[in-house]
Amino acid sequence: MGTYPNMQRKKWPAIRRRKVAVAGAVSLVWLAGCATSALEMAPERPDRPWVPATTESGEIIAGAPQRHPTAEGYVLPANPVLRQVPSPPSVDTTRIYSLSELIDLAESNNPATRIAWNDARRAALAAGIAESAFLPNITATAIGGYQGSSGRQTALGTGFSNNSSLDGTVSALSLQWLLFDFGERAAVVAAAKQGSVISNIAFTAAHQRLIYSVTLAFYNRSAAQARFKTATQSLKNAQDVQAAAEDRYKHSIGTVTEVAQARQATAQANLAVVQATGGAQDAYLALITAMGISPLAKIKIADASGRKLSPSMATPVESIISEALARRPDMQSAYAAQKASLANVRAAEAEFLPKFFLSTNGTYSSGNLDVTSLPSAGQQPPTVNVSGNHLGGSIFAGVTVPLYDGGTRDAQLTRARAEADSADARLTQVREDAVRQIVLADNALHTSLAAYSASQTLEAAAQTTFDSALAAYRNGVGSITDLTLAETQLLQAKNASTDAYSTALSAAATLALSTGALGAAPE
Repeated sequence: MGTYPNMQRKKWPAIRRRKVAVAGAVSLVWLAGCATSALEMAPERPDRPWVPATTESGEIIAGAPQRHPTAEGYVLPANPVLRQVPSPPSVDTTRIYSLSELIDLAESNNPATRIAWNDARRAALAAGIAESAFLPNITATAIGGYQGSSGRQTALGTGFSNNSSLDGTVSALSLQWLLFDFGERAAVVAAAKQGSVISNIAFTAAHQRLIYSVTLAFYNRSAAQARFKTATQSLKNAQDVQAAAEDRYKHSIGTVTEVAQARQATAQANLAVVQATGGAQDAYLALITAMGISPLAKIKIADASGRKLSPSMATPVESIISEALARRPDMQSAYAAQKASLANVRAAEAEFLPKFFLSTNGTYSSGNLDVTSLPSAGQQPPTVNVSGNHLGGSIFAGVTVPLYDGGTRDAQLTRARAEADSADARLTQVREDAVRQIVLADNALHTSLAAYSASQTLEAAAQTTFDSALAAYRNGVGSITDLTLAETQLLQAKNASTDAYSTALSAAATLALSTGALGAAPE
């Protein structure tokens, strides 16, 4: 029994270790529970609505959802912050805006141009950041410290206390400058500058796409207005035919069937007017959408019918391909990307070479802190002995030679060369796609011009046929069937001419875009 206290003392460390292990396990379980408990922020079931918690004003709060679904089902609560309707731009409601004026308005209000502008600015800043690597890195550090200690010691039956405190301050100024790196920084800067060029080209391309979208929407809106006018005129023609049929029937020349057929044609023409009205409204909304302004804007828009079309608008495609390839944004962007990839290869190759550097620092310390280095807060201050009051300074020049890094540099160089090879292939692909687009756009322009010329002839012939059939019917020598057929064919011919005209204008704009020449409203 005399050994029991010793055995008990031996068991205490084991018991403490078990308690520590249990406490650690509980802590881990608690931490894991904290992570998985975030699942309550997600919908409870896949077939039940998510009902988020909201503030008093209705804004959604991140956190656990409400427990009881509302009667609205899968409908989100209204956020009052988002109630603001975009305000229309400031426009002159009495002015009739031409295509060029609409494009100017779009370029000032469409978010796409501002986004492209900000992208270009970010790329330019990235190039500036890369250039800053040529400058030295200067760091200033200032710290103050306090040390305190207290204790009691006993020796030979005599006890005594030992209390002490120290304080001091240290100020340091250090400079690090990479002097020479065999062109690595220059290659990085070159790649960054090519990235800026690519962003600037994208900025120009964004404006060209905006001009193209507004131009097509303008032509489609003009065609919709022309179809509305044609439908209105067709309704007037149908009403004239109906009046003639009713007059013939009134004078016992016509029949009830003729009157019924004429009224049916009038009803069909009225339906065509309703449909053309809706089409014109949709085309107007599409134009406003392409401009990127509020759909509530009310703008008077000019007509595109005054533009002259002729086969001379289309030039031989062989004479424009070479110049178009040199001017297209995608070609120039792919070329700049190729140059950037080559610069990245040079930077990766320079990683295998030595680097020469210069490092200086100066310090001033006061006090009696018993430390041998300064604590760091994201910087790399110099190591000093802070004991006493003194000034210090040092300057170093040296060279670093990379010897082994586990193959990281080899992998980076291989990746850079692969990207350069892909950039070459991408430039070839873009060139081939550009040629196909130009040839396709040129063929579409030739076809649309020929179709417009043929539609004009068709419209003239259909107008003559209708006028003759109406005169014959009024004189009692024609049939209502021939007259309604001529009326329908005239409407179709006019719509075909309108569509062919709009298609030809759109094809010309498409060819201008494919050649990289669509920098303003088409003339």
